[in-house]
Amino acid sequence: MSEPAVNPPASALPEEAREQIVSTEHSLVVAGRTLEYTATCGTLLLRLYDDESNAKPDGATEVAKAPAKARAAFFFVAYTLKGSEPRESRALTFAFNGGPGSSSVWLHLGLLGPQVVATDATGLAPPPPYGLRDNEHTLLTHSDLVFVDPVGTGHSRMLDNDKLTEFHEYQRDLDSVSEFIRLYLTRYERWGSPKYLIGESYGTTRAAGLSQHLQEKHDVYLNGVMLVSLAVDMQTLSFDHGNDLPYALFLPSYTATAWYHRALPPDMQRKALREVIAAAETFANAEYSLALMQGSRLSPAERERIASQVARFTGLGIDYVLRCDLRPLDARFCKELLRQRGQTVGRLDSRFLGQDRDDAGEQPEADAAMSNLAGAYAAGINRLLRTTLKFESDAPYVVHAPLWQKWKWKDFENKYVNVGASLRRAMQANPHMRVYVASGFYDLATPHAAADYTLSHLGLRDAQAANISVNYFEAGHMMYVHQPSLARMAMQLRSFVKSQDD
Repeated sequence: MSEPAVNPPASALPEEAREQIVSTEHSLVVAGRTLEYTATCGTLLLRLYDDESNAKPDGATEVAKAPAKARAAFFFVAYTLKGSEPRESRALTFAFNGGPGSSSVWLHLGLLGPQVVATDATGLAPPPPYGLRDNEHTLLTHSDLVFVDPVGTGHSRMLDNDKLTEFHEYQRDLDSVSEFIRLYLTRYERWGSPKYLIGESYGTTRAAGLSQHLQEKHDVYLNGVMLVSLAVDMQTLSFDHGNDLPYALFLPSYTATAWYHRALPPDMQRKALREVIAAAETFANAEYSLALMQGSRLSPAERERIASQVARFTGLGIDYVLRCDLRPLDARFCKELLRQRGQTVGRLDSRFLGQDRDDAGEQPEADAAMSNLAGAYAAGINRLLRTTLKFESDAPYVVHAPLWQKWKWKDFENKYVNVGASLRRAMQANPHMRVYVASGFYDLATPHAAADYTLSHLGLRDAQAANISVNYFEAGHMMYVHQPSLARMAMQLRSFVKSQDD
């Protein structure tokens, strides 16, 4: 029998394969209360265990797993409140963003952390070099926070250059992130804490999968999952030939966008936002969906009638809707809505405006929402890590990388990705787990109607469905950049975590 593997001492490892952890002390005043907290950031070495290590030799009853070679350096930033209460009685929230390929910078510096990127009330960033400000809405008041950067983002990286994409696949991503969570709970003695996940966009795909994976792989049962800008059923978001579902589910967000930019007919424009969205949802769920299902069987007269209604609810011209075969794509909508004004609308947040070289073309040259925020968040995280948190590294912090372009979906070959079953099974196994969902009316990446459709098709029984709360905001994909939405969302998240004690 071969000897079990032995971890080499840290001094024997090359510098890039060593753990680097830095802790600093800070304080923040929130509503007259001074929060004293410890910030810990750095890399933990990720070691996954091979299945064959479970094999038992003849006559043996148990064989301890031998540690595998360190495969990745997993970067995180954690904030732990100091106080008189036992550390394990404090809630603990693991946060990550989406992409795939995004670091956790958006939730970190936009919503949850002690400091956030300074923008105006709408969410517009100032001119460079940008800045940070104290976050009076931080969730640190009610939960300790751990911001997780999956491999390939932030400072997280593979240690074997021949396996750089090993974790760029749905199931392997769950393996790596869940192992980091298990390791953090063990290393920092937090197994007794109430445990939460919060994910945004693809981070909701990951969170839904983790809710079941953590139970089955590591016996980690969660108290709650917070899903920001839901992306759990990709059929609702994929504009593929033959898949008419997204056209109906995006239409209410087209309506909200056109209303915001005063591009609807006068009688529609005079309605309140919620009223006009409700009318759009009624049309989309009934007449529009039925018309789309007819395809080429739709009569010319009915086709004209539906086109006029789509135009009325979207601000697009009737002729344009007809040329789109009643099916305006999201990118086409972003380019066409304000074409006559020489402007485009953002995809992640359609409140933001862009301008292309010319007003022809099928889609905008860039997403105006991302262009507004990317520089400010990149500057913010780099300044925070080196100057405030004292993490010294000359390696670039990867804010976002296009990992989605080559992301693998081995468990979903030849079908749409839908991880709703994982969330349902986790809720069924753990009836105490609650789910918070946040959707933005001006989100053209993961529209609120698509989220509503997904949730209504999870197959939950009444008692389980009652554990889900859905909340809407007059903002986009990252609704927290809108200051009124940030204030309301933060209050809801604090209540969501605090209610564990009720």
